[in-house]
Order: sequence, then C-alpha cells, then structure tokens
Amino acid sequence: MPPARPTYDLVIAANRLPVDKVVADDGGVEWRRSPGGLVTAMESVMRNQAGAWVGWAGDSGEAPEPFDEGGIHLHPVPLSADEVRDYYEGFSNDTLWPIYHDVIVPATFHREWWSAYQAVNQRFAEAVAEVAAEGATVWVQDYQLQLVPALVRRLRPDVRIGWFDHIPFPPVELFAQLPWRAQLLEGLLGADFLGFQRQADARNFVRACRQLLGAATKRDRVTVEGSRRQVRAAAIPISVDFQGLEELAKRPDVRERAREIRASLGDPEVLMLGVDRLDYTKGIRHRLKAYEELLSERRIGPPEVTLVQVATPSRERVDAYRQLRSEIEQTVGRINGDLGRIGAPAVHYLHHSYPREEMAALFQAADVMLVTPLRDGMNLVAKEYVTCRHDLGGALVLSEFTGAWHELHQAFACNPHDIEGLKQAILRAINTPAKDKQRIMRALRRRVADHDVQRWASRYLAALAAAPEQPTPEPRGRPTPHAEETPLMPGPTDAAARA
Repeated sequence: MPPARPTYDLVIAANRLPVDKVVADDGGVEWRRSPGGLVTAMESVMRNQAGAWVGWAGDSGEAPEPFDEGGIHLHPVPLSADEVRDYYEGFSNDTLWPIYHDVIVPATFHREWWSAYQAVNQRFAEAVAEVAAEGATVWVQDYQLQLVPALVRRLRPDVRIGWFDHIPFPPVELFAQLPWRAQLLEGLLGADFLGFQRQADARNFVRACRQLLGAATKRDRVTVEGSRRQVRAAAIPISVDFQGLEELAKRPDVRERAREIRASLGDPEVLMLGVDRLDYTKGIRHRLKAYEELLSERRIGPPEVTLVQVATPSRERVDAYRQLRSEIEQTVGRINGDLGRIGAPAVHYLHHSYPREEMAALFQAADVMLVTPLRDGMNLVAKEYVTCRHDLGGALVLSEFTGAWHELHQAFACNPHDIEGLKQAILRAINTPAKDKQRIMRALRRRVADHDVQRWASRYLAALAAAPEQPTPEPRGRPTPHAEETPLMPGPTDAAARA
C-alpha cells in the first residue's frame, strides 16, 4: 500500500494556490509566491505551525502533485478547461460577482454553470478532508467556495470550519435573485464562524438566513435547522502587512525610483494615481469622467497636473470585462486627444501589472491617490498607499462604498456616482494645506499600523476558536477595530428566535 499522506492542523482552502508557475527559457518550472494580502497573512499564521493550502494551480487539466514551498504544503486541485469556463469565469464571475456587487452589470444564470460550481466545490472539500488532521482548523476563503463548509462538515465532522468573505455580501433583495440561494446559504452554514469585511455584510447574511431559509436568528448568530448548532457571523476587516510594506517603501532604491517616476512625467505639480484591477466595480469610468470635466473646465490641466491610471488585466475572457477595457481605452484616447498637449498627455494609461517595488514607488510619487470603487469589500490599495507614505505626504480620495472607508474616515470621502461631488473631493485633496494633509495621513497610518494583516489573521482565528461565543476581548492597550467592537444590531426575529 502507498504511504499515507501527511495531515495538517491548519488547512487553508482558496480558489488559487499562493504561488504562480513560472516557466524558464530552458523549459524548467519553478513556483514563485503570489502577491497579495491573503498570502502575507497566511504566512504569518503558518510560520509557527505546519499548514496546508488547497487550491487551483492556475492551468487547466491535470494538477501537479502536492509539493512544499516556502514552508507550506501545497495541495493542487485540478480544473478542466470546461470547469474554468463554467465554475470560475461563469458562475463565480458572471453570476455571483455581479449579484454581490450591486448588479452594476446584469448577472447571468445558467444551470450548467451551477452544476460545475457544485462539482468543483465537492472536489475542494474532498481535498481538504484528505489533508486535515484530526480536529484541524479549516479556513475557507471567499465566494468561489461557498459550498465547501457544509461539504467538509459532512466528510469531517471533527474539524473546526471558518469562512471569510473578501467581497461584499449583498442585501437580501439582491441575493434572493439567485435561483440557488438556499443551497449557498446552507453551504455557508456548515461553518462555525463566518467573517465579513463590514458589519453591513454580516447583517445581510443573517437577514438572508432568516428571510430565505426561515432560520432562527439572534443578533450575530444563526441556528442551523434540525440541530442546536449555532453559526456566528461578524466583521473582521482584512488589512495589509504594514511593517513589511513600510520597510520596502523606505528602501533607498524604491525612494529613488519614486523620484525617477515624477521626473519621467515632467515633474508635475500634482501627480494623481489610480491603481485598480480592470473591473467594472472599481469606478474607473466615473473617475475619468470627473477628471475630464475638471480639465475641460480649466480648473486643472497638464503639464501642471497629470493622472497615471494603472489597470491590471482581469478576466479577459468574460464579455463584460472586454467591453469595459474597450470603453476605458476609448475614453483615455479622447481625453488625451482633446485635452492633452504635445509631451504632456493628460492621462498615462498602463494596462499591465507591476511588482511590489514599483507599486511602492508609484505610491510615494503620487500626490493624490484616487480610490473610487462603486462597491468593494475592502480595497487594500487604499491601505497600501497609506502604508507607503512614511513621509506623511499625499492625500487619499476614498469612495464611501469601500470597506476601507469604514476604517479610514479621515480620508477625502466621495460618492463616485456623484460626479460633481467627486470633482470637489479631488480639488479638496489637491488644495488642502500641506500641514492639514500631514495630520490626516498621520491618523490614517496609525489606523492601518494598529490593525495590520497579522492582527486580522490572529483575530479571525481567535473568533473561529471561540464560536459561537465571542472571543476574549483584546487588552485595552490595543483596542479592537470598531467593526468588531459593535455587535450586530438586533433585527426582527421569527417565533423560534424570540423563544
């Protein structure tokens, strides 16, 4: 008989593995750590204990054999080309994503997509059950794996299961549109603890369970039908690796690169920056509209003021994303054609991704950071910008519809749907005296430093270990975020809940 596979006390399940495959010129394959806050957070958690990560390796077809990388055991899950199309591009990103983001574009419903979603979630659950040790902690990530908690509980009732929602959870009026709403809620109720970015998201989930399943609810808890088991739902907002990113931003080569970027742009008086995944939720079109009007009204203009817009490629096989790219590139071309000057374009548009060092330099070069999503679970770019501004320079224009706004209230807030209001927020960010902007930046940095990604992970795991009870409060010397301090407001309950 083949030797038994090793098992682990902590298992992370996410759509993607924390590494990307890189093929060298000689055909050799190596794996490099993926960028992103989740990977950084899990590294801090797994540093002191053996852990496994279950996820897709990124290529369709057969999955690589399990392997170890960076002290983490990686267990790849295979996806066929049809499953990439139907489970990932289809159900996850053309059905769930629009519903969870206020139906900014219409959602598409296909039964074959749902079947693929079920099949892939079952495969993930089986992989988790295989690598989890007796009594292990299982932490499932995000909207692609909402059925996994209940499937894992069925296979391994001995383990403790958590799930974290990195995107918004929609109001029941939108969630109810999903033909498979009950199955998704029942899948999530397989967890012991459900974490969300905002209290509003946790409340939306509890309300959906009450209204669509008839479940008994009380404040932040849902009683699972047919059992006495309770599931707790609460907000624990994610963050960034403040210490690591600040150290990167302070490196002499990164600071020199920031100066080079400004020089290459003609040393404008005001450099504005947008950094987004190319997604219709990010408000890029609204941002460009506001900027174009400010240029047309001659309230700002090149070469004194310029905008750099980084748009990272995303989901380019989904029709809505292809259309968005076309619209944005046409808009940038029109703005530069009508309002730019020779040697001084109004918009510098970059449609590719950059390494962390380049992003840290861009953040330090930018006088005004434009973070204007129409809906966003958190938006870590806002926190990354604040972290990199160790010089207390810069100004953050931040949409009220991001999770980050609930923590970074001192930023220059805006409603991106209100173009005139967005223009005024941009002008305030430009014209506020430097001393006042330094005071604002100092407060923003204090918030992010006190609530970094390592603290997010430790607080989440403490909440999971204590669920359905609340964990022991942290010492008063380091207060918990307001999102977790305030419990869910009691809502209307059914007869069972009142009893």
